[in-house]
Amino acid sequence: MLESIKLQRRQSEIRQSLAELAGAETLTDETRSKIDKLDREYRDNETRYRAALIAEDEQREEAKGELETRSGTEWAEMMGKFELRQVALALDEGKALDGATKEIIDEMRSAGGYQGIPIPYAALETRAGETVSTGVPEPKAIRPIIDRIFPGSVAERLGIQRISIAQGEVAFPVATSGAVFGWQTDELANVGAANPFETAERSLNPDHTGGAQMVISRKSLKQSGAGLEAAIRRDLNAAIGAELDRVVINGSGAAGEPLGIVPGAGTYGIESTPVGAEASWAAFRAEVVAFMQANAITSPSQVNLAFDPAIWADLDEALITGTAVSEWDRLTKHIGTPAISNVIPAESAIMTANVQGVAPGYLGVYGGVDLIRDPYTKAGSGALVLTGLVTADFTVPRGLQTRILTGLAGA
Repeated sequence: MLESIKLQRRQSEIRQSLAELAGAETLTDETRSKIDKLDREYRDNETRYRAALIAEDEQREEAKGELETRSGTEWAEMMGKFELRQVALALDEGKALDGATKEIIDEMRSAGGYQGIPIPYAALETRAGETVSTGVPEPKAIRPIIDRIFPGSVAERLGIQRISIAQGEVAFPVATSGAVFGWQTDELANVGAANPFETAERSLNPDHTGGAQMVISRKSLKQSGAGLEAAIRRDLNAAIGAELDRVVINGSGAAGEPLGIVPGAGTYGIESTPVGAEASWAAFRAEVVAFMQANAITSPSQVNLAFDPAIWADLDEALITGTAVSEWDRLTKHIGTPAISNVIPAESAIMTANVQGVAPGYLGVYGGVDLIRDPYTKAGSGALVLTGLVTADFTVPRGLQTRILTGLAGA
């Protein structure tokens, strides 16, 4: 126990004793002696208490970081104990859930909205120590929940922010008009007509649901054992992550898909520039200048850039006349290393910027993965058919923060 706490308790005891002695009808010499003794002790303890607080301040500062991160650490440790194998066996054999797996599922189910067994997205993260081999995986603490869907993806490199939504709709009001500055034309003139402050809303809605499906054979259920845990996690994580990455860029907005950046350029107000020439630093520099002129950025390094592998090859091959410096070298000198992915349409590039703390796009993921068993489709073979339902939506709050280049033809 801290010394300051001990002193606080002793001070309380002294105050109680003094109150009892002071309440006596007559004061004897013995009573006066006790009061004087307790009074001196109380004053001494006040000095000791202040000294103890100063001495313990350093201990509190050291413990502060631990206290602030303890809840996150405990959650990560609990999520590390979540077993997808238990979920598979519960769906296949009706085996009862237990331990951390049961506790997490009960917590998610209390929020409602799940037909099957809910599993958190963090449980799909590939854990350290797991391999594709037949070795026994060693579950360890997982990474923070912000990286749970597609770490290292092109959408993440473009600055797209993922947010978890329990239920309902999330709206992003964006100012479209506001104050206008004007000068007096003479001493008594008005400074200018008032202009209304208006906003438009970009919303995330739970209107788009997809599913990752897999069939687990009876042989796998009996042979794999604990290895089945890692296999299910890898497959679901890869399938869901790849598809969410695709719809952020290329979602059609039809057939149940959210509207992505490229097909939704007109809807979101994103500027699309047809270059119609070989990819070069000059083409990207023109868009950086456009960002600056729109007051979106103040430095080329604030731009996020992504394009397909063929454009990288063209930039790396194109050398500045009389030098060994390529267009790729010039580009990375100013912007940094772009994200290279075939998710980006051919001969196209996407440039984004984080402006005033606002991300260029938001991917909303609703709840967790709703894991449902189909007991009929493969009943004859004894296989387990699982479907992981995912509800997600994507929106671009402000088109000014994104620009698209098309027609970046090769040499």
